[in-house]
Amino acid sequence: MLRQPTLDLLHELRLSGMAQAFQEHAAMPDIAELSFEDRLSLLLEREKTDREQRRYQRLKGHAKLHLDATIEDLNFKAPRGLDRSLVLRLASGQWISDGQTVLVTGATGSGKSYLACALGHQACRNGISTRYYRLSRLLDELALARGDGSYPKLVQRLARTWLLILDDWGLASLSGQGRHDLLEILDDRYARRGTLLASQVPLEHWHDVVGDPTFADAILDRLLNNAHRITLKGASMRRLYDSTKAGSTP
Repeated sequence: MLRQPTLDLLHELRLSGMAQAFQEHAAMPDIAELSFEDRLSLLLEREKTDREQRRYQRLKGHAKLHLDATIEDLNFKAPRGLDRSLVLRLASGQWISDGQTVLVTGATGSGKSYLACALGHQACRNGISTRYYRLSRLLDELALARGDGSYPKLVQRLARTWLLILDDWGLASLSGQGRHDLLEILDDRYARRGTLLASQVPLEHWHDVVGDPTFADAILDRLLNNAHRITLKGASMRRLYDSTKAGSTP
């Protein structure tokens, strides 16, 4: 068998997973006992796995998630209103393709950002393009883009992203331009892409956060319709984690 020409051809065709598996097979004395179909199947499975892993790493890097959180590490034992069945349904990502929203509220330290990032991480695993922003930073980025002429491209990029995570909603009041930009982004995504908002402000006060009644009605209409609402309660998970880490009883 002309191994090197075959290996070179696999690399030329950008089949790096198959190339790596082909090299590994050459060192396996029993591999010749497999049929051609079985060996080909192993090579194709490796290529598929390799491509999925590279895509996951690319999506995770682009997402810029604030925390390295996973669904597996979520604490469902603490009594804080976290419904395991709902979270597992959300982890499937169907709500994202259905263009729905997830609204996570709770006090500081209740685990809002962790849950948001865990769902974002799972979306990347599922091959879904994701982007995490603190809302204030997104609005700053939009303002800068408006100044340098890149605003349309940024808005289009956000509209194409399947899952947009906006953290720290309501920490600062919105300016007139901020309200306009936020409405434009949410309008582009409404019933088309998934949006997740995390906030320590209770839902009943979100109208006040927006400020202008007309914009508030329009923005909340796009957020609250067809939304999954999660209200986290109980003691701060940060204090619980710190006390557990220190060896004391939480």
